[in-house]
Amino acid sequence: MTKTPTLELHGLQEVLDGISRAMERETERGRVADFIPELACVDKSQFGIAVALSSGEVFASGDAQTQFSIQSISKVITLAMALGRLGDGLWARVGREPSGLAFNSILQLEQEGARPRNPFVNAGAIVVTDAILATSEPREVLAEILQFLRTASGDNSIHISELVAKSEANSAHRNLALAHMLKARNNLVNEPSRVLGVYFHQCAIEMTCVQLASAGRFLMSTPETNLISAENIACINALMMTCGHYDGSGEFAYRVGLPGKSGVGGGILAIVPGRASIAIWSPGLNEQGNSALGTLAAEKLARRMGWSIFV
Repeated sequence: MTKTPTLELHGLQEVLDGISRAMERETERGRVADFIPELACVDKSQFGIAVALSSGEVFASGDAQTQFSIQSISKVITLAMALGRLGDGLWARVGREPSGLAFNSILQLEQEGARPRNPFVNAGAIVVTDAILATSEPREVLAEILQFLRTASGDNSIHISELVAKSEANSAHRNLALAHMLKARNNLVNEPSRVLGVYFHQCAIEMTCVQLASAGRFLMSTPETNLISAENIACINALMMTCGHYDGSGEFAYRVGLPGKSGVGGGILAIVPGRASIAIWSPGLNEQGNSALGTLAAEKLARRMGWSIFV
């Protein structure tokens, strides 16, 4: 990756403001995640973006201080926790390959012996949560996830929305099917209800773009921000690049060129290794379940700043 070619970092605020204005003019905003009733009510006209630099400075624009449900972005945190506990032993239960199918696919799980393709599809994240529960109680796991995010972001106000967690639990038929399939094929130690209780609550964490960008600095591989080992940082970034946007991961890599993780709440966390953590939120989703405007904004930012890892 080359250094920022034509724009000094002090112009970053102007870039973010310009992207926010451009997103206001966009008419194709996708659809909100109406399969989770509590998220179906979110106003998809909203857009926020924040960038946290390795120096600790944070630049933000738009609705960057509005809380949103991080959903599957939480899988990055639980993966970090599981790797810290199990190391390479985790990979006996979950793979490291792109799925090529939807994030909640049952078909692939059945065909491949209930070993999920990667830790970011729903089945893989359920296995990761189950692995963490092997040594901790549900309340302890949730407290550890929150403490990790609060420490990483420097903000103790990060919390879980009980309304969203309950909404997910009440519409959880497909995730229940995935968990029971895993249990039936001996890839789930705990009971499905116990694992999914934690999983729904971790997905229901609410953050702002500023908080998420600040927390994401732990994946930047700089001595000031390391909360996990350099080896695990490299592993997670690699998986974010290849699997972080489900069956849209190749498109995101092509257009943006950065490791990224999306959530159906409309959030995206992207990492510029050694330089910056980017958080973008717009609740309208594309066909792959990734933020429509978020993906466009990430592409514009990466190109404007010369931040693709491939150039």
